[in-house]
Amino acid sequence: MRQPLLAVDAVILVNEHSIVLVKRKKPPFEGFWALPGGFVEYGETVEAAVKREVFEETGLKVEVLDLIGVFSKPDRDPRGHVISIAFLTKAIGGTLKEGEEVGEVRAFKVDSLPENLAFDHGEMIREALKKLR
Repeated sequence: MRQPLLAVDAVILVNEHSIVLVKRKKPPFEGFWALPGGFVEYGETVEAAVKREVFEETGLKVEVLDLIGVFSKPDRDPRGHVISIAFLTKAIGGTLKEGEEVGEVRAFKVDSLPENLAFDHGEMIREALKKLR
């Protein structure tokens, strides 16, 4: 029996008006901007996974502030059924730099986000911004 994979994504606040995005270096959505994130490893909590993925992709250490939501549409990822748990996080250390898996990392003002967002990350960002109001 096939089962969905579990992933995490992070909306990282670097201040009240900016969030961090990474440019994907490989398919799917190669060249698109995305929230930092990835697959949960066996034996790892989702909170630990999001902190690890953020550090690997951006060089930042984050604190998990809140759960944004669970995104589970079976077709949200062209690779297969992937359920993502999205977290609102805050940068608390580290230095912003791209990891090996990403082409570029940048903080964007929330009112000037790029239009070419991967997966359903636009929806995740909208839900995160609702929590900040």
